[in-house]
Amino acid sequence: MPLQNRVDPFGTIHAVPERGMFTGNRGIIHDPDTKTLLRKRWALQAWIICECAFGGRRREPMGRNRPGGKAGWTELFFLDEVTALAAGHRPCFFCRRERAKDFVGRFGAAFGIAQPRAPMLDRRLHRERPASVGHAPEIQPDDLAALPDGAMVATESEVHALLGGKALRWSFAGYGAPRDFSALAGPTLRLLTPATTVAVLKHGYRPAWHRSAKA
Repeated sequence: MPLQNRVDPFGTIHAVPERGMFTGNRGIIHDPDTKTLLRKRWALQAWIICECAFGGRRREPMGRNRPGGKAGWTELFFLDEVTALAAGHRPCFFCRRERAKDFVGRFGAAFGIAQPRAPMLDRRLHRERPASVGHAPEIQPDDLAALPDGAMVATESEVHALLGGKALRWSFAGYGAPRDFSALAGPTLRLLTPATTVAVLKHGYRPAWHRSAKA
């Protein structure tokens, strides 16, 4: 039975078999005795994206991974970095230090902040995350062309990532074939990737994509 630890682009956590390229966390949000989530879906504002393998460390998902047998941070999993960014996470300064420095540096450049710090970024993201605010802002189809590669949008029934002027339908298993933006036309279109992250992407941050995006 899969654990409930797989995150979709809305930031919602599911129980599905697929794992994905990256792990990450929002603090301790599970019960290690039952390996189930608590009612809360985050314990702190720093939602991060981590490497699945780093320094030979091994963890038991949703287990007791802190000294003394206490519950450690809850391991969440993402298809790729594009998905994690849409959900409102950002790179970890411990296991992905260079990527985190790049991301925060571009955040500073995007908003004219001379000395950007991760807590500044986390506070902004927490106000913009779909899972935090309960919804994602509505946009118009004409807005798609101005969005950067790596931004994710949702129609009433599907989620797509934007890449090279095309839309790739998202699933937990990977991306579908590229589609024209016209395929996303409908009564409702929402931007899932937080506005701050969109600005970082526009300033040149290049997220890691699942291999299916390049098939």
